[in-house]
Amino acid sequence: MKIIFHLDMDAFFVSVEELYNPELKGKPVVVGGQPNQRGVVSAASYAARKFGVHSAMPLRTAYKLCPQAIFVEGHPKRYKECSEQVFRVLRSFSPQVEMASIDEAYLDLTGSERLHGPPMLAAHKLHEQICERTKLNCSIGVATSRLVAKICSDLAKPNGVLCILPGEEARFLAPLDVRKIPGVGKVTEKGLHDCGIRKIGDLARLDESFLEQRFGKWGLALAGKARGLDAGGWFDGQIGDHDEPKSISHETTFHEDTRDGRLIDATLAKLSEMVGSRLREHRLYARTVQIKLRYSDFSTFTRSVTLDHATQLDIDLVEQSRRLFHSNWTGKAIRLLGVHAGNLQLEEGQISLLEGEKHERWKNALGAVDRIRGKYGSGSVSLGSAMGGGFRERVHETPADLPGRHRHPDDD
Repeated sequence: MKIIFHLDMDAFFVSVEELYNPELKGKPVVVGGQPNQRGVVSAASYAARKFGVHSAMPLRTAYKLCPQAIFVEGHPKRYKECSEQVFRVLRSFSPQVEMASIDEAYLDLTGSERLHGPPMLAAHKLHEQICERTKLNCSIGVATSRLVAKICSDLAKPNGVLCILPGEEARFLAPLDVRKIPGVGKVTEKGLHDCGIRKIGDLARLDESFLEQRFGKWGLALAGKARGLDAGGWFDGQIGDHDEPKSISHETTFHEDTRDGRLIDATLAKLSEMVGSRLREHRLYARTVQIKLRYSDFSTFTRSVTLDHATQLDIDLVEQSRRLFHSNWTGKAIRLLGVHAGNLQLEEGQISLLEGEKHERWKNALGAVDRIRGKYGSGSVSLGSAMGGGFRERVHETPADLPGRHRHPDDD
């Protein structure tokens, strides 16, 4: 029987800021920027959350909800150093560690009872070690799958431990909202609600054939997840098997809302260029391209397309992101744009003979561009179509240099 831990650091960015400035403890703190800036909240202290402030909320909205909050720009270097400390503690418990993000990780402790004791005891030992070595709090979920362990750690917050015994997974999940399933967003949630499915228990009672017919392969995955299984989706493979990102995305918020078609096209090109560069850095190819657009009224939409063949070329990402945008844009002023590459794979797949030569030329050209950027900086070379799309980048995908993430041996 598998023993899986999910460790999630509590209000990580805020907690790190409190280490360096103890006067912040117990106060409403917002990390991400100043209240008069455009941008979003990276993290909020529990004191700020009581006023309705949460991550991904616009900074100006956070200020309206909690004007007495202390707004902090943030210190990425500090966060990475603390994440490395956490990783070292985790590695002392198990060699099978997967950093899912800078502040959360999965551990496989299967077969470690003789070393660490039963799962609940091991979880409390880990909890104490994290606090002692990093001076930070965390929450830990323990279960037979990553899915249930992640849900447990969320319910254990703040600073708690929750363990679900083998065989109790479905009963534990049944009363929870379907949104608790990782990967179920607003669109999927609405689709499930339209079918009368509001609780995970409702989902578990449906036939797999119905779910597959309604939601495709994701429906089959949901059927398994409702029973407490990882069942693909966000949880393919084994913990520690690979260290590549599941997706890569970049987005930017305009300083002023815009309807300027040229600026929008240039921004989409710049975002696509940044995503393409990261794809090539990881030697990955994207089969799905998605855009994110947020209007002046903060209404936010995502639209995606599945490609005939996977790609890592900027020109393909530019073409698809612009096509998605212009076929869905209502003409209203745009506040935020994002480009997302998903359904990542290690191979490009077969392309037509007519397209093959053009793709080979682009590969060679972009390879040279990447080498120049590596030497002189990411802004040293850009596509002509991306000129005018300059902005301060914000990276939302899992960072490439997370602790435990290894570079390819021939990258240097």
